[in-house]
Amino acid sequence: MNQKSLLSVSDALTRILATAPAPLPSERVPIGEAHRRTLAKDLIASRDQPPFPASAMDGYAVRAADVAATPVTLALIGMSAAGHLFDGEVRPRQAVRIFTGAPVPKGADAIVIQENTIAESDRKIRVETPATAGKFVRPAGLDFRSGDVLMKAGHRISTRDLALAAAAGFAHLEVRRRPRVAILATGDELALPGDELQPGQIVASNTYAVAAMVRAAGAEALDLGIARDDLAETRAAIGKARELEVDILVTLGGASVGDHDLVQEALTKSGMTLGFWRIAMRPGKPLMQGVMGQMRVLGFPGNPVSSMVCALIFLQPLIRKLLGDPKAGADPTRPAVLGADVAANDERQDYVRARVEPGTSPRKIMPFERQDSSMMGVFARSDALLLREPHAPPAKAGTACRALFLDEWE
Repeated sequence: MNQKSLLSVSDALTRILATAPAPLPSERVPIGEAHRRTLAKDLIASRDQPPFPASAMDGYAVRAADVAATPVTLALIGMSAAGHLFDGEVRPRQAVRIFTGAPVPKGADAIVIQENTIAESDRKIRVETPATAGKFVRPAGLDFRSGDVLMKAGHRISTRDLALAAAAGFAHLEVRRRPRVAILATGDELALPGDELQPGQIVASNTYAVAAMVRAAGAEALDLGIARDDLAETRAAIGKARELEVDILVTLGGASVGDHDLVQEALTKSGMTLGFWRIAMRPGKPLMQGVMGQMRVLGFPGNPVSSMVCALIFLQPLIRKLLGDPKAGADPTRPAVLGADVAANDERQDYVRARVEPGTSPRKIMPFERQDSSMMGVFARSDALLLREPHAPPAKAGTACRALFLDEWE
């Protein structure tokens, strides 16, 4: 396959997302377990919030007509506190002591704050400042009303969303089942963190980063360990993924063309239908995609930066598509400005590791000089990936650009 026949990044993403034509099934979970889950259906309010007119301040519930001209003395006839409402009616020249959040009594239409009153006795107060109708009153339904759509299907539930759902009275929420993603590292050269390295070995770091990105996207990560450069061992690991009935299998390494790159052969002999292999992207050119029954397969390059960039661009959107996120394939980049000159790009879409100049608006992108896809130190110091389109011409510092800001995806 020559360079001209390489699949574009956008076409590759379209094909990958097409393997998830419908979201995963839903399940009902207690609201306390719904954080960072994805709603399976619209959350519609069945009540008003607040359910009654409520006081926004500590003070006195009054009739606005009685306090249009001040000072004026009013008879104190009772108290309304949160959870302890006054069940009478405020009549002319009467007032009820009230506290923040308490129901406004019938007949009252304004709140005089405590600082604007003087207690004349246990039974009388003097109002010093006028109050208009509705003053410091939260009307029923101020926050939301019955029938309002509080959250749309496909929305990922935040801590603030939990409070909203609880306020609306939902004890359980319908959410999408979490996608199950198996991760298989491959290669004789790999050792686990903490192991004593033998000659020629390196530490397998990709698994931990990709697994974290899987969880950040809302899925469950399953570590299949390391498969050596052996066809039978690699096929056995792939069989384990099928036994676990995972939704996505991610392989790390072995997707290139070397004599020891056995992953594609192992996958095809295990029943995978190859979708594509190699794309016009840097880093990440050897990306492989296929399907094996209901399991989607993504084969990432072995270099850690390559695998992490591929996870950002392809794996996380696929997970979000399985969760029913309507924005799963949206452009992840944001406007920025170059902080340094950049050279012309070749035929591959480039994701350039860069830092963001602190305190800049729009954010100023400073590309790192070294871009080797094995350099995790550079990637760890990066704040963004500067997007360089295929055949992009040289660009000067100060030129508008687009970048993927890493803190938005981790």
